Amino acid sequence: MNKYKRYKRVPVVSMPNREWANNEIRKAPVWCSVDLRDGNQALIEPMVVEEKIEFFNLLVKLGFKEIEIGFPSASQIEFDFLRQLVDRKLIPDDVVIQVLVQCREHLIQRTFEALEGVKTAIVHIYNSTSVLQRDVVFSMSKDEIKEIAIEGTKLVKHYAKDFPGKIILEYSPESFTGTELDYALEVCEAVLDTWGASKENKVILNLPATVEMTTPNVYADQIEWMNKHFKNRESIILSIHPHNDRGTAVAATELAILAGCDRVEGTLFGNGERTGNVDILNVAYNMFSQGINPELEIENVNEIIDVYERCNKIPVHIRHPYAGKLVFTAFSGSHQDAINKGIKAMNDRKSTIWEVPYLPIDPSDLGRVYEPIVRINSQSGKGGVAFVMDTYFGYKLPKGMHKEFADVIQKIAEKQGEVAPEVIMQQFSEQYLEKKEPLHFRKCRIEDMSDCEGDYDTLAKVVFTDHGKEIIAEATGNGPIDSVKNALLKELGINTKILDYSEHALGEGSDAKAAAYIHILDLTTGKATFGVGVSSNITRASIRAIFSALNRLNEE
Repeated sequence: MNKYKRYKRVPVVSMPNREWANNEIRKAPVWCSVDLRDGNQALIEPMVVEEKIEFFNLLVKLGFKEIEIGFPSASQIEFDFLRQLVDRKLIPDDVVIQVLVQCREHLIQRTFEALEGVKTAIVHIYNSTSVLQRDVVFSMSKDEIKEIAIEGTKLVKHYAKDFPGKIILEYSPESFTGTELDYALEVCEAVLDTWGASKENKVILNLPATVEMTTPNVYADQIEWMNKHFKNRESIILSIHPHNDRGTAVAATELAILAGCDRVEGTLFGNGERTGNVDILNVAYNMFSQGINPELEIENVNEIIDVYERCNKIPVHIRHPYAGKLVFTAFSGSHQDAINKGIKAMNDRKSTIWEVPYLPIDPSDLGRVYEPIVRINSQSGKGGVAFVMDTYFGYKLPKGMHKEFADVIQKIAEKQGEVAPEVIMQQFSEQYLEKKEPLHFRKCRIEDMSDCEGDYDTLAKVVFTDHGKEIIAEATGNGPIDSVKNALLKELGINTKILDYSEHALGEGSDAKAAAYIHILDLTTGKATFGVGVSSNITRASIRAIFSALNRLNEE
């Protein structure tokens, strides 16, 4: 495998005194969505006007204050979309739209025609500055490339002079990550000087990772270097536009924020050319998980997914950070157990701080529900099955019973894969609640005999059938369960020992039913199993649990 020798390492930045590595993210940047331009142009089937309007409305609802809506000089549909936004008065007063245009006069003129009636707009001009593009695409010198940026700035300034609204200039040295830093600075400073940038008239300087070329720390070094070398930093809004060619756009963005950028351009779920843009939602949810206000209304991820998938015609991957259908799902038994215990601990402690193993964020804070957290397959353990029974159906299985019932579900999972909660409940009912043969409990009368001497002060009269034959058994004991056990021993010779007993209410209120669990050992065979009974009467539930267990022992 020698083909790697065809590639050369991208130079790093020499910055022994870099500061970003010691910084912390403490607030959200200015977010600019480029879904309707960069994202849209990467779609196999670009959005039509009405789809773009629906997407625009979603972005407004999410709280984006800057939205790049397209390239109105590039096509009629882009032009018409902008006109629809204006004519239908769809642009809120606190939202600034952004339009992209190349540094050519006829395109800039057409762009300003499209902007007629807009109160405030960002006009985003760009030209490529990288070593490779200067060489193989444009065959132009550094001065010639810089002159393109200067001329584009002059043209925007000329048309902005007579524009009735406010125009904010944005300039991108496209392919910044492949550009010498001193030259990128030279071009950007030329744009600032030509525009007359000041603290009151700031320019957005956008430093894109048009192609992600190396590790995120190098991008952070590039941003910090530029940040420290601008001669008039207060006249600049320092912006980044990371792509995801190496799969590290989120990391590059977070490190660039540490390095001093003020603004981030990206898309929902990272849609964009090649491997995409930075996923703004991913970065925002990362901040949210650290207790930082992301300054976006992202509490309903399902709604965001719905609009995104419908308009882009691209599904969100099931493992996509925060948004994927399986993100808040645990198949691993140890994970399930830890999640179960973590949630229980939070509830017991009445904690307001979210701390649950394997779940860095509360699904309900994103509009998701707890139901999908634990899903059962052949890799799941006893804790996961118990969690499903508790969370979905309210049955709090005794710890000793977890493995016994999980083994039942394991066999099903090995045959069919994932086992749905309804199937688990069906198996629980068949294995425990409906185990009524060969011994079928019918009724019982319990009498208190407290005036009798000794511990056996409870009399049980039990009516049941054995293989269809009715039997009446009667015995005393130190309580209802012991009395019934003795009655069965007396009538059928079934010698058992109660190993464990527990009960709890199923639901709330006076009409709630009770669930009883009994762990019984057959002293003759040495086998043990659990039985479960449910009734509005706790004594009846306990007796049903005894019969359930006996029938399971008989089956084994």
